[in-house]
Amino acid sequence: MTDRQDQRQDQRPPLSRLTRVELRKMVDTRSGFWLQLSVLALTVLVVVIILIAGHADDQTFRNLLGDALVPAGILLPVVGILLVSSEWSQRTALVSFALVPERARLIAAKVLAGVVLGLIAFAFAAVVAALGTAIASPDVAHVWTVPVGLVGQDILYAVSAMVIGVAFGAALQTSAPAIVLYFGLPAAVGALSAIRSIEGTVEWFGSASLEWLTQNVLSGHEWAQVLVTLALWMVLPLAIGTWRVTRRDLS
Repeated sequence: MTDRQDQRQDQRPPLSRLTRVELRKMVDTRSGFWLQLSVLALTVLVVVIILIAGHADDQTFRNLLGDALVPAGILLPVVGILLVSSEWSQRTALVSFALVPERARLIAAKVLAGVVLGLIAFAFAAVVAALGTAIASPDVAHVWTVPVGLVGQDILYAVSAMVIGVAFGAALQTSAPAIVLYFGLPAAVGALSAIRSIEGTVEWFGSASLEWLTQNVLSGHEWAQVLVTLALWMVLPLAIGTWRVTRRDLS
């Protein structure tokens, strides 16, 4: 009996292969392909606009990199949402879970695929920002200087945005509500911040604090707010989504 179990475990597709499959799924659909192409185009467009209309201080590598990451942070999570929700809308869940019965491994592969895409988005933004800085050659001090901590924050921004998308898709499992809530909830929370009496409280759970990651090296207090935000917007939906996916009836 033990030998049979070991043989079955050996026959399981490795997580790396599942991750590659999920990455392929991101570009196999028209929506995923055009979304990613739009992110690439908007990343270049943002840098070009800053080179044409921005001040010299805006054309340093540090500032261009932060601005170049904005399109990826806004649009790429939709790819993460579709990566999970399409399993149900396209009725591929039965095939996916038949090939990978351990559904939690499939969710893990989708999360890892989101992390990889986030890293690719960061690398592309860094290349475009570097080219923009070289072309502009602004006459300011520390043109190419970027604190190591800020680079790490930029990477976290790109990666966490993708994982949040996967988490929303897993929690809601339907594309339209997940996309609407992904864009609508931050707007609603942002509206609450206009109320001065609760403005400080909203900063602790509003997703707007994630934008701080691309601006300046965070203080300890700001890091605490970002971690609380990630727990609410990423960890909690992902936990709910994993629970729902592992228990949902496929019939």
